[in-house]
Amino acid sequence: MKISYILHSTFLILHSSFSLLPSIALANPEVQHKNYAQVPVFSSDETFNPEPLEFNNSIPPLGYPEEPPRSSSPSEFDIYRLGIGDSIQVQLINFPNLNFQDDVDLGGDILVPLVGKIPVLGLTLEQVQQKIEAGLNEFVVNPEAVVALAGLRPAKVTLTGEVFQPGYYTLPPGTILSQALQEAGGTTTEADLRTIVIRRRLPDNSIIEQQVDLFSALQNGTSVPDLRLQDGDSVIVLKVEVGTDYDYDRRLISRSNVSQPEITVRVLSYANERIGNVNLPNGSTFVDALTAIAPNPDGVKINAIALVRFDPETGRAVTQQLDGKAALTGDLSQDVPLQNNDVIIVGRNLIGRFNFVLNFITQPFANIFSFIRFFEVFNGN
Repeated sequence: MKISYILHSTFLILHSSFSLLPSIALANPEVQHKNYAQVPVFSSDETFNPEPLEFNNSIPPLGYPEEPPRSSSPSEFDIYRLGIGDSIQVQLINFPNLNFQDDVDLGGDILVPLVGKIPVLGLTLEQVQQKIEAGLNEFVVNPEAVVALAGLRPAKVTLTGEVFQPGYYTLPPGTILSQALQEAGGTTTEADLRTIVIRRRLPDNSIIEQQVDLFSALQNGTSVPDLRLQDGDSVIVLKVEVGTDYDYDRRLISRSNVSQPEITVRVLSYANERIGNVNLPNGSTFVDALTAIAPNPDGVKINAIALVRFDPETGRAVTQQLDGKAALTGDLSQDVPLQNNDVIIVGRNLIGRFNFVLNFITQPFANIFSFIRFFEVFNGN
């Protein structure tokens, strides 16, 4: 009660004070000549309708580069630029007593004999050579320098897209792309290894990119592209687009060492009385799952098994009925490759229940997590 009274009294005091401001300004001519901000006063009968805010320039979506990257040649991508932690060795042809080796310090500088500190952050070895010769030219005649890398800093890179564990990784110097993908747990079953994008920011703040094709090397048995990642690089593994996978061998990719090593398949059966997870090597097929599940042939008709897969394009659950007995006897049409988060339903009655419940779902699943959650609820009920 006291608090309500205090708040009400405070509001009356503030309202009366604001109401007197215009009259005070009119009564005092000195106040009129000064540019004080006027506090608007609204009566209870007035309606405050603020003007909507308008933005001339739309806000770019998060995660996009501030300017479009430009494609670069492999030779441009091979150029190494110095950063903090790199070490260089410098030899002076006619002045061996001036030879030195130094690390790029936190300020981006190196210490040159006679000259002192010179900035080298973001420069190539050729540019550093020119700066050293220009500085020493004031002290010796025609200095000729040979600059070489004595030690490389680690590469802190970003791996995103269709990799098992997206994130930020500190990689050893000279790490190639395929090794970086393995550090991230491999690529997912939706990854398109034909087009992997590497982006790099240059000292002038522009962004260059190069696209790497790892699939052709696997398919044709040729050498893997040896693009070496540098500090600050971003690697984006794109998803296979609908209608572009007619000649893309997913099974070959799943068995490679750049793909995630394991997939998780969920199994729903009356024998288990709950949904269970089965971890299988990536590239496993329906027969591999049957072998791991080992259903009792006396209690379950293995010729009535459903494989349910989430379709990310439509948000729907796609069901395929498989004949386990035919698959075990060598029918390749029934031995389909499995993907991560596939669901296997064992038993004709369970399949009927699932189809009955699925008919009542009119909205697509928002993502793979809601798809998985549906089976947990379905199994609980």
